[in-house]
Amino acid sequence: MKQKLTWWQIAKQGLTYLFMLGLSTFPSEAVAETFRLREATIAEINQAFEKNALTSEQLVQLYLNRIEAYDDQGPKINGLISINNNALKEARELDQERQQKGPRSPLHGIPIILKDNYDTTDLPTTGGSVLLEGSLPPDDAFTVKKLREAGAIILGKANMSEFAESYGRLGYSSLGGLTRNPYKLTRDPSGSSGGSGAVIAANFAVLATGSDTSGSIRGPAAVAGLVGIKPTQGLVSRDGIIPLTLSFDSAGPMARTVTDAAIALGVMAGVDPNDYRTLESVGKTYKDYTQFLNKKALKGARIGVAIDFRGGNPEVDAATDAAVAKLRELGATVESVDFSPKLENLWPFMEEVTEAEFEPQIDSYLKNLQLPFPDTLREMYSMSLSNPLVNSEQALNPGRVGGFGESLKHPELADTEYLYIIHFEFPRVRQEILSIMSAQNLDAIIWPTMTCPAGPLYNIEDPTYQCASNDPYIPGYLANVSGFPGISVAMGFTEQGLPLGLTFFGKPYSEPTLLGFAYAYEQATQFRRPPTTTPALPGENFDY
Repeated sequence: MKQKLTWWQIAKQGLTYLFMLGLSTFPSEAVAETFRLREATIAEINQAFEKNALTSEQLVQLYLNRIEAYDDQGPKINGLISINNNALKEARELDQERQQKGPRSPLHGIPIILKDNYDTTDLPTTGGSVLLEGSLPPDDAFTVKKLREAGAIILGKANMSEFAESYGRLGYSSLGGLTRNPYKLTRDPSGSSGGSGAVIAANFAVLATGSDTSGSIRGPAAVAGLVGIKPTQGLVSRDGIIPLTLSFDSAGPMARTVTDAAIALGVMAGVDPNDYRTLESVGKTYKDYTQFLNKKALKGARIGVAIDFRGGNPEVDAATDAAVAKLRELGATVESVDFSPKLENLWPFMEEVTEAEFEPQIDSYLKNLQLPFPDTLREMYSMSLSNPLVNSEQALNPGRVGGFGESLKHPELADTEYLYIIHFEFPRVRQEILSIMSAQNLDAIIWPTMTCPAGPLYNIEDPTYQCASNDPYIPGYLANVSGFPGISVAMGFTEQGLPLGLTFFGKPYSEPTLLGFAYAYEQATQFRRPPTTTPALPGENFDY
């Protein structure tokens, strides 16, 4: 009987072969590899680990150097809200474990950033709010436990729109301040996972987590030239993540490449008894989503392109047209998809549901915290309106405070309009999408992740910004209302150098198919490039 090899044994055999081949091919004074921290992938880092050219401790220090140089100083991206002061110690311990036992997974010793609504027992979880400043939850979020078990190092927490809603101030929170887009410092990083997108684009870590209620993973990924996965609702647990609207909330990874995002998804996915939606994913998850990555995945595929989301910005429309041409070049059949008017703007339904669910769900979360933190939304609302806070430099976004008030006015989950939307309107949305895909025999549908590029920061006027759309996030709402998966991948740049994103959207649990399509498109276009505001620092590049 043949012995089944682990991924690490296979990788070691391959690396040994390549190393021997290198010795026989290169002259003795030649260098086989050059490590570059900026844009380094999980595979490249693991190769450097294996060759003893890099340790996790050294890697963490290199990223901390970048954070000090570019997040706190220089361009002041301001994407992080807290740093793990034990990261170097944890890295040393994982280095020792690697030497003694080998790595736990591809994420062993890899620094990652968590959005600041993921519970961690050793770092405050605040949702970006001064109202929860210093709050240490009693337990790690389910996904955080899985990431730690895989050997990932939590390097810090990312800034976010306060309690995951931007209300016109994308990238702003009362605790973290305003995060800038590293590609153009006067533009926003989108939201609500704006900090997560900015820090990975600026190469402060390898991966980040986000949460997505109305495009909040995919939008920040698009404006930062990243890959963002909003998975099928139920594929990844939301337990231990500060809720906004559980009918829509999803958790997922953000990365610089499809491969790295697929690795992270394999770690994060899984059934959690504390999140009832994950019970639907039994038998539908994979530990390794990289097995579905294929450069030829688009050959013979049938792709629909949504025609309802054009006209927001001419450069976005042109990039979408170019994407369609590239998909056809790669062997896909692409045809138009025309949604009904109801599906073209689902925000009125989403707003009603959010106002109904936020109070009972945030109250349930707050009751797990210890004093002196508020234990109800009503208490948070009262604190938000207090004179000392309103007149301070850490005042909450007035729109966010107004949102608290609207939720408190709402009759909550017994409201007939809310129940009608949940039980009748949303099933109709899912059915219409599935009917269209079935009638046209589609494997996926594409659209621009956002109908306009990143906009100006809320406190800056920019006459060069062009956006004819009332809501650039409209396309993304389909994935949240339906619960179906959407993956955003880099689609190019505007003339001002602002990244754009393309979304691949599909049926429930079609992540393997969508990842294959996204990977094939990514490999054929190679649009990802780092921002010029955060160049390499001394010592980041070395030969081995």
